[in-house]
Amino acid sequence: MLVVVIGFLGWRFIRPMNIFVVSEAFEKPINTSIIPPPLETLHAEACAACHREIYDEWRTTIHSQAWTDPYFQVDWKFDGYPQICKNCHIPLDRQQEHLVVGFRDKEKWQPILDPNPDFDPKLQREGVTCAVCHLREGEILGTRGSQSAAHPVRKLSDGNQVCAQCHVVGGERWDTFWRFPPCGTVAEIKAVQAGEVKGRVGKTVVADNASLGCVECHMPVVERPVAVGGQPRATRKHVWRGGHDPAMVKQGLAIRFEETSTNTIDKRSFTLTLTNVGATHYLPTGTPDRHLTVLDSAGGVLKDKHDTLKRTVMWRPFIVDLWDTRLPPNKPRIYKIDVGVAGKPAFVEAKVRYHLLEERRRRRIGYENTEPIAYEVFKHRIALEASIKKEE
Repeated sequence: MLVVVIGFLGWRFIRPMNIFVVSEAFEKPINTSIIPPPLETLHAEACAACHREIYDEWRTTIHSQAWTDPYFQVDWKFDGYPQICKNCHIPLDRQQEHLVVGFRDKEKWQPILDPNPDFDPKLQREGVTCAVCHLREGEILGTRGSQSAAHPVRKLSDGNQVCAQCHVVGGERWDTFWRFPPCGTVAEIKAVQAGEVKGRVGKTVVADNASLGCVECHMPVVERPVAVGGQPRATRKHVWRGGHDPAMVKQGLAIRFEETSTNTIDKRSFTLTLTNVGATHYLPTGTPDRHLTVLDSAGGVLKDKHDTLKRTVMWRPFIVDLWDTRLPPNKPRIYKIDVGVAGKPAFVEAKVRYHLLEERRRRRIGYENTEPIAYEVFKHRIALEASIKKEE
């Protein structure tokens, strides 16, 4: 029996990592066998002929780089090129070299593939392109239905339902014990709405897409014509800013750094308070690779305190959430540092940095970044002399 247990645990350390349930809606790419007139291709440039401003916005986004992003490509290679990743990073069937015609396993992680005669390498490079959100069953979708435009538009019941098709990845597995599944922002929002549900959150059912608030935050309202020659009206920018945008992160955080009173004469206390005021999900979002760092220092050398906001998961032999120090909505997190009077400290400094990728993970997967993977969100220095005068 012991040999069996040891063998089983050993297999758990080397087996392929299936970390979520492949749902029916997620098992295959989007069918594009019918291209609605007047479109002749599904390239974003075709849409740009009438929707130039939206196209120009999309080109600046991570969505447009979902396939070409160097970090994704390195991370995907490190994980063994799982086919299922394509269904969110290049979700259209024409973007994939092969067609999924069946599965070798019950869990649908081993698809049976045939060559795709309609594969379009140019469309593949567009990542999450226009048709990913706006094409279903040969019809163009939009938040306002129309029969009088250049093409018919079928009305979406709510724009958030498009976001949920990728950002609701989850599902219950016997060997996963985490609060939130990967791409778990939807699960986080639902848990917060339910009053900070504790324990395991696996299968996430979205009964009310409108309550998620995705587009309300990540697609700001703007007054303009939707298409060239149209009448200006309230519509939404196609920008989806998130962790890669310092302005968006700063907008989501309230940061306060101040001196607090003490009852002793030989030390002074300072606090740094972080509050998630801009997101209904946790900050920072995403996988354990993305985190915030808080640094308090007196003089830069006299005393140093470092704290990290991140989600830590044990992946093998079983997937277990160990701890999660990220910020839930509207719950202040306070960090404190005491400074002794001795040693003549000159100032106390606080820094907050946002990391898109943890350095340990970067080294492990062999990602050689050419762009910064961390940036400063907040920096403030309090001169102790000024504080003394204030006390007097």
